Amino acid sequence: MKYLCLICAETVMEHMTESDASKHFDEYMAFTQAIKDSGHYLGCNRLLPANEAITLRVRNGKTTTTDGPFAETKEQLGGYYLIEAMDLNEAIQVASRIPGAKLGCVEVRPVAEDAQTLQALGLAVADMVC
Repeated sequence: MKYLCLICAETVMEHMTESDASKHFDEYMAFTQAIKDSGHYLGCNRLLPANEAITLRVRNGKTTTTDGPFAETKEQLGGYYLIEAMDLNEAIQVASRIPGAKLGCVEVRPVAEDAQTLQALGLAVADMVC
C-alpha cells in the first residue's frame, strides 16, 4: 500500500543557518538512500516556503487566487515522501526516521487506490507505479 508522508516543521531550510541546513540535507540524503535500499521509496521532494505558494479557488466558474496559504500555525508543509509499506504500522516505522520529524511532525496518510478512484484518474491497477 502507498502512503504519503507530509513533513511539517516550524523552521524551513531557508530559515536555517548554513551549517544547520547542510547537516539537515545530509540527514535527508542518508534517509532517502536507506529507504531506496529497503524498497520503501516511491518519490519525494522538498517544497519551497508558503510565501512562494498560491492558493486558488474556483467558484461559479471564476478562478480566484491568493498568496499563501498563511494558516494560523507555526508549522508549514515543507516536503513529502511517497512510500510503499505493507500496512500503516510499517509506514509509521519508516516515517519515524524522516529527519523533519525531529523538528516538527510527519502526517502519514494512505493513498486511495480503490477502483472508483483509479477510474476517475484514468488509471488502471496495472498503470500504478510501484
